[in-house]
Amino acid sequence: MPPFLKYFHHTIQQRYPVQAATLIVELNSRFKVLQEEVAFAKKSSNPVDRRLDFTACFLALVQVLEKHGEPYEKIRGICLEITHEYVRPKNAVQAWLKRLPVKIIGTPLGSLLTNFMRKKTEKLGHPEGFLTKMVTDPAQTFGLSYGMDILECGICKQFQKHGMQHYVSILCEVDKLTSAMAGLEMVRSGTIANGATKCDFRWKKLD
Repeated sequence: MPPFLKYFHHTIQQRYPVQAATLIVELNSRFKVLQEEVAFAKKSSNPVDRRLDFTACFLALVQVLEKHGEPYEKIRGICLEITHEYVRPKNAVQAWLKRLPVKIIGTPLGSLLTNFMRKKTEKLGHPEGFLTKMVTDPAQTFGLSYGMDILECGICKQFQKHGMQHYVSILCEVDKLTSAMAGLEMVRSGTIANGATKCDFRWKKLD
């Protein structure tokens, strides 16, 4: 069982104590099918594709809750609740690790990692995956020398395939949370999920 699945189960049990067993069975069944669709992600040459296993579970949850008549805002709240709990550091070591990337940006090691990511992520690992462009110009990155544009979003492709693209923007909301945990303020002008031609990720260091 993927480690993130327990957060989905726990939230369902808390939110739906009477229906929990039925909903969890439905979630697991749908997730298994969607997992097979994104099986390519585990071996993709583009490391960003790895997140598609996690988002497949979100898609399964959305499908189940929508089937049971839950409105968009309730589904949104449940999805954000699960994500916040999953990404939240559980101890001091995890909190330190989330801030580590900011500490090495601008160092020789940071430059090596950025170049590695550029080589890996600026090519499609799979037609249903991600395509990105790294941005290192200080003038375009608030002096951080690190930014990213997502040109093709694997999550959008995943949800659109099942007619659920209007739910993708919920996952976009999580980016600000994870950025703050890393000690950064995210600055973004648009996302593909909301109709932009790209998702631009730019950050400022928090004081």
